[in-house]
Amino acid sequence: MATPPALAPVPICSEDFDVLDLLRLKEERGLTVSVCLPARDEEATVGQIVAMVRRTLVEAVPLVDEVVVMDDGSLDSTAEVAAWEGARVVAVDDILPETGAGSGKGNAMWKSLHATTGDLVCWVDADIRNFGHHFISGLLGPLITDPDIAFVKGYYRRPLHGEPTGGGRVTELVARPLLSVLFPELAGFIQPLSGEYAGRRSLLEQVPFVEGWGVEIGLLVDIVRSVGLGGTAQVDLGVREHRNRPLDDLGPQATAILVTALRRAGLISGDAAAGDHATLTRFTEAFEPTAVSVEVRERPPIATVRAYRAAFGLDT
Repeated sequence: MATPPALAPVPICSEDFDVLDLLRLKEERGLTVSVCLPARDEEATVGQIVAMVRRTLVEAVPLVDEVVVMDDGSLDSTAEVAAWEGARVVAVDDILPETGAGSGKGNAMWKSLHATTGDLVCWVDADIRNFGHHFISGLLGPLITDPDIAFVKGYYRRPLHGEPTGGGRVTELVARPLLSVLFPELAGFIQPLSGEYAGRRSLLEQVPFVEGWGVEIGLLVDIVRSVGLGGTAQVDLGVREHRNRPLDDLGPQATAILVTALRRAGLISGDAAAGDHATLTRFTEAFEPTAVSVEVRERPPIATVRAYRAAFGLDT
């Protein structure tokens, strides 16, 4: 019988962390915290997330120093709603324009490192419908309490169509098999594609970011290569309810994840900057082939960008 990975990060419950204890330790260690939401057309949910963080973790208990929403060209009222609830809203295209145009979630996250200031950076997706402050305190907990932890990944149960589980189709059909076969040392991460994670800036600024949907698996592989499994943790965030995407949206996601994993396994040519897009071939109802372009570009470690180095004093 196959056994689970022996070196997988031990799961931690978000409820194990008391926010007042975290605040005390944060202040003792002189840490600052940024919470960032990459968002595009998320007016239905972004406001309640920002409001929850502001009320509970900025005003009631000042564990979080800033809440930043990276607005990635929203056509709805995402920016207005987020600003109304107290976030600092930053347009993705306004950050580091000299580095050239980019696209996708990973691009917004990469630029958020320049737009935020915290020693600890915590990202959460902006489409969560049942968001609670434990999402943030749980992810920050291991970083604040253990100086040896550099990166924390969230995991959760994902209901789908009224069933208690079933969400995470790309995880089960693509990401988990890829990790099990190509990176078995990472197979113990329960939600490898989770959009909720946090890390130390000193680590995050040293790794590349895939611009599109491959960002999560790329970060996971690169970070564990950098700090080892012992430098990571994973935290149980309970149940996560969010907007489940239709099947047509999942093919491009899966393609980006596949390309990212194969690159890091050395099975397809090209370094981290090679290749702007992959092509996914589909067929219409009339069985006519159609090509879908999938973003797979990668941003270099942001610590290599001159403007970032100057802003964060890396050359002093």
